[in-house]
Amino acid sequence: MSWSCVARSRRRPKVQRGQYGIIARMTPSLLPNFRLDGKIAWVTGASSGIGARLAEGFAAAGATVVLAARRADRLQVVAERIHTQGGHAVPVVLDVTDPAAIADAFDRTTAGIGTVDVIVNNAGIAAPSVVLKTSAASRDATLATNFTSAWDVSAEAAKRLIAAGRPGSIINITSVLGLGVGVGYSAYAASKAALAQLTRSMALEFVRYGIRVNALAPGWFVTEMNAPFFATTEGQDYLKKIPPGRAGELDELLGPALLLASDAGSFVNGVILPVDGAHHVALV
Repeated sequence: MSWSCVARSRRRPKVQRGQYGIIARMTPSLLPNFRLDGKIAWVTGASSGIGARLAEGFAAAGATVVLAARRADRLQVVAERIHTQGGHAVPVVLDVTDPAAIADAFDRTTAGIGTVDVIVNNAGIAAPSVVLKTSAASRDATLATNFTSAWDVSAEAAKRLIAAGRPGSIINITSVLGLGVGVGYSAYAASKAALAQLTRSMALEFVRYGIRVNALAPGWFVTEMNAPFFATTEGQDYLKKIPPGRAGELDELLGPALLLASDAGSFVNGVILPVDGAHHVALV
């Protein structure tokens, strides 16, 4: 075989043809590539907690990160922290429950820095309550933020990836309560379970375009949303009862997220990956 033949074979990856489409094979290597160099990553709910930490980690892995959330001041703090660490971040003020605003934000991102390659649907709210004490407004707001917004963001991103002929990765942040349930989290658990099923459905629909769709299902991590509870004796006692015996550290989500976002996870698709110290096992 000539050198020119070898070069051509490397430029043209083998493909697998199936009823769902044509999937390019990853280039063989000794070590998986968890880097995101040259990628543009979009993270919703990026002003604090899980979203902010994943954004920082993606930037450290080489991505230009679009920080999307409603609180402009908090987004600026995260962006400045990323810049101080040598990364690149662009804050975008966005209400993810507004489809028109989502489309406009993608328009501005595409025009400013290019097509988004990695999407993390992390925006979420929780208003713990049993069914009989949950108002229609609270239920609908939870579903709109935790489920419908992920649908809208994913659809908008996928349209643009397909039009550009680019592969991509969509990562939905569901929850251990989307896999099992606990008393008092009906609306939240329902929204996260719906998001898990949407993840699987989109994985089948988008695979023909080279777009992978997966989800992380975190257990309990101390964030701005739940910190007051876990600071109490009741909260600490609760953590002692779950399988890991503690809350997770935000850094413990970063490795799984980088797997799903990067070429290291090129054959991982349609997966709901619990990151919870086996908490979901006790809930099922």
